[in-house]
Amino acid sequence: KYTRSKVRKSLPAEFSYIIQELLHESSIEPNKHAYINVIISTIITTKRADDFIIAMCNLIQRLTIDSLHIVGDIYDRGPGAHIIMDTLCNYHNFDIQWGNHDILWMGAASGNDSCIANVIRMSMRYGNLGTLEDGYGINLLPLATFAMDTYADDPCTIFMPKMNFADAHYNEKTLRLITQMHKAITIIQFKLEAEIIDRRPEFGMTNRKLLERLILSVASLYTKERICFARYQLPDRRSCRSLPVDGRRTRLVEKIHYSFMNSEKLKKHMRCLFTYGGMYLVSNSNLLYHASVPLNEDGSFKHVKIRGKEYWGRKLLDKAEQLIRTAYFDEEGEEDKEFAMDYIWYMWCGPEAPLFDKDKMATFERYFVEDKELHKEKKGYYYTLRNREDVCDQILADVGVSSSFAYHQWSCAGKDYSGEQPMKLTANFL
Repeated sequence: KYTRSKVRKSLPAEFSYIIQELLHESSIEPNKHAYINVIISTIITTKRADDFIIAMCNLIQRLTIDSLHIVGDIYDRGPGAHIIMDTLCNYHNFDIQWGNHDILWMGAASGNDSCIANVIRMSMRYGNLGTLEDGYGINLLPLATFAMDTYADDPCTIFMPKMNFADAHYNEKTLRLITQMHKAITIIQFKLEAEIIDRRPEFGMTNRKLLERLILSVASLYTKERICFARYQLPDRRSCRSLPVDGRRTRLVEKIHYSFMNSEKLKKHMRCLFTYGGMYLVSNSNLLYHASVPLNEDGSFKHVKIRGKEYWGRKLLDKAEQLIRTAYFDEEGEEDKEFAMDYIWYMWCGPEAPLFDKDKMATFERYFVEDKELHKEKKGYYYTLRNREDVCDQILADVGVSSSFAYHQWSCAGKDYSGEQPMKLTANFL
């Protein structure tokens, strides 16, 4: 399958010479056969057999999987994302097509406070503090202090973490603290997101300022649908109270921001994501990307406006990638940097974001509204049209793939990214 040169470069340095000799063993030549037997005997008598077997197994794995494609969503619900990233960053050949959960962490590492709040909230929601504290050294003490003071007498019932994996080491007192921290960062997140929504009316997300509407008027939460919020039972009405508007919250956000921006391990992993990642990849006539390429109902590309200019198909993916990189790397061009910083959050949950492409991210409803009909997120037309051959051909042609045997691959997020149900990869063969 591989050239001799490629195999030689893949060999473990410690056993490279020995393996090359063994690869050319021949029973036809008696002297060569005896020479090989002596090599094997020497490996055993010097007690290097175990090391040699492990090296051979690693070599076989490396040659079996010559290149690894990661189609998004390394981070969040499951534990140990930092361990996965350590493994990937040391892998011999790989690429990553970013998912919206990866973008969320990239936004946090860029300094977007809304992304930072979302990252922490997700970790609290699933009782997964290990990645933040042990993996990246994020200091959560200021949040813990703030939460204990603010919600000392609040049961915070609906903010109890969802334990989808073995985290039995959390005692009752620790769970209580995580619950309080979960509530605090959730309310802070909604407030930070409202600031972006106000700042960027072109995102078309004013209908997602639900915490503000709830505080102002319970009866007008769902104005457009004429749904009165009072019709739905709140699991915890105290959860709707606003946090005090004072310097404490601002100082808390600044401390958390500082912790994210000064995590060397996080910087290393983000550099890896940027170096080996992108919005999409064409490889061997295969198109790999996460989630969606926004479409209209008739299957044509949806034209999405970004700063007054329209983008669609491949152009939209390229523009999104450029803005994501600007948010992290660009130190000049203040106006462009500020927009890119807001757009990286939009890529996480925006209705026309290729990595999301749903009418809403129903985080607020899942916390505060018991009616599960309001929890549903309406997907874009792409998700129903992606099984049509002409639509797949159109997307492939847009990125320059015209092979008669090409397949279109995308990822669908499973229930738990590293728990009971792994991420699914679905492929259509044309």
